[in-house]
Amino acid sequence: MERYNRITNKNQREIVLLKSRPCAWGKCRFCDYIDDNSRDREEMLTLNAEVLSNVTGEFGVLEVINSGSCFELPDETLELIRTIVREKHIHRLFFEAHWMYRNRLQQMREFMRIPITFKIGVETFDEEFREGYLNKHADFHSPEEVRRYFDSPCLMVGIKGQTKEMIDYDIRMLKEHFELGTVNVFTDNSTDVKRDQELVDWFMEKYAWLLDDPTVEVLYEKTDFGVGD
Repeated sequence: MERYNRITNKNQREIVLLKSRPCAWGKCRFCDYIDDNSRDREEMLTLNAEVLSNVTGEFGVLEVINSGSCFELPDETLELIRTIVREKHIHRLFFEAHWMYRNRLQQMREFMRIPITFKIGVETFDEEFREGYLNKHADFHSPEEVRRYFDSPCLMVGIKGQTKEMIDYDIRMLKEHFELGTVNVFTDNSTDVKRDQELVDWFMEKYAWLLDDPTVEVLYEKTDFGVGD
């Protein structure tokens, strides 16, 4: 599995995929990424240190992802990230966190001592689909509520049961309320959530312009950031 890469098109940065404790929620219907979680502390610390040793500081920006939230990384790994930030002259971090951690984001900013762009897996702003079907356990009611805490939502498109109207609304809310965002095109995995290829084809045609939008990254495969498998 690839765990380090350089993103050289939009929002140039280095990116690392680290191991963490199991996701505190861990019940999203569509997600099998949590298979990368671990309870073996030594395994996590050793692997994370090895991956982070690749960071050069080339862009001054580092994105750290794990199969959960940044708050589930071992304390020693977080301390190592802070050291690398200082030694490699990193001036901005990208982290991701679940909605349940919204009141701890400032705590992480103070710990790292540099600006952090916080991503959140919104999946969709359609609350009924997000909670009733995807089981996201994120009980916000509007994009404005998300924006009070987070900087960059991650949306998911192309799921059976999703509609064109839902996607239109999600993209509009992303563009109206956030400076940055990510759109993930759903790929079938080991869960019972299935890809709607017709909907994907429609999205790829209608929203082809997003490929040239510097504020939105579209991932047609979950490995498009060059990490994972």
